[in-house]
Parts: sequence; structure tokens; C-alpha cells
Amino acid sequence: MVIKMYGLFRQLRAKSLPMRPERASGVWGYSMYSASMAAKMFSIMLFVSISTSGLIMSKNAVAQEPDVKHISNYVPNAKLVGKGMFSYYFWDVYTGELYAPEGEYANQPPFALKLTYQRDLEGKKIAQRSIDEMKKQGDLSADDSDKWLSLMNSIFPDVSEGDVITGIATKDGTSVFYVNGEKADEIEDKAFTQRFFDIWLSDKTSEPKFRKKLLGNG
Repeated sequence: MVIKMYGLFRQLRAKSLPMRPERASGVWGYSMYSASMAAKMFSIMLFVSISTSGLIMSKNAVAQEPDVKHISNYVPNAKLVGKGMFSYYFWDVYTGELYAPEGEYANQPPFALKLTYQRDLEGKKIAQRSIDEMKKQGDLSADDSDKWLSLMNSIFPDVSEGDVITGIATKDGTSVFYVNGEKADEIEDKAFTQRFFDIWLSDKTSEPKFRKKLLGNG
């Protein structure tokens, strides 16, 4: 961003700017005024760029920190089991982190899966992809499919780089979702919880390499 702005600054310096009458005496006075105005414009744009970057970093920090606390509320002595980057062809989609008691995943709740997105995605596409993956785990009735898709459509927002969605499987089989540190909703359905987290953690997952990373074996 700063490099692009510096390039614009150089272009502004090269262009002619209107002369002030009191400084229009000779080429030197004109050149100094042009450079001064361009420098001021560059300074303003640089300030805006740095401020915007700071806001994005602040947003990401806010999204990251509270999730650890929320996870601990449902997962006793929660520690990281494993993490990895999920990529689709050439594009990084999200980083995944699996948390379980003492960092030991026992193939049953409680545990938490934290996804930090690396690119923009529509919430509806996240929900639809989730249903498609859940169907790959085995037969899924049309009623459950429609009901679960509707629930996920209401929970998953459109995401941008740095956004975090955390799914927690509680001890009683409820799914609790947080988006950027704020509780989005929960689904009290053991069948849903099993199928949803099996997308990543089942040995039938369509992404076995990513599963190995989450389990700390990648």
C-alpha cells in the first residue's frame, strides 16, 4: 500500500500544479510549490493508509483474543491439539486450530475448532459447502438437510481476511458458534454436532491431510 502511494506521490511531483501568484516568479518558485503540495498530499494519504491498517490489525486482535476465553468456558484446560492451513487449489482459505482438554483429542466432545479466514467468502456459500460435506459422511434426510442449512445460513456471515469463526462442541453435544469473539448462536442437536465437526475430524473427511494437521500429525 505504501509503495503504491509513493508511486502516486512521484507522479504528482511530475505533474504541473497551479501556481500561486506570489510564488510564480521564475521556475524555481514554481517547482518548490509543486513539490510542497505533492509532499503534503502524500503525507495525508500515508496517514490514512497507516490508520486503516491499524484498524484492521486491531479488529483481528479483538477477534483472536476473546475466543480463547470462550473456548475455555466449554472445554476444560483447553490446549491446542494441532493447526494447519486449508487451501483450495492455489488459494489459502483459512487456518484451522483444534483445541481439546490438555491438548488431547479423544474423538468426542468437548473440543473446539477455530477457523481464521484468509480470503473473502459469502456466508451462504460457507453454509452450502458445509451441507455438501455433511452429506458425504453418509445418508442425510431432506428434512435435516433443509433445517440445518437454514440454521447455518442464519449463523455464518460473509467473511473477509482475518475474520474468525469458532465452533465449539460441548460435552452435551450442543454446537456453539462465535464470530469474531461474539456469540452468534447455538444448535442443540447432537446429530448436527456430530455431522458438522466430522467435516474436518472424521476419518471419512474429504481433506485427510488437513485432518492430520488438526490432530497434530501433519
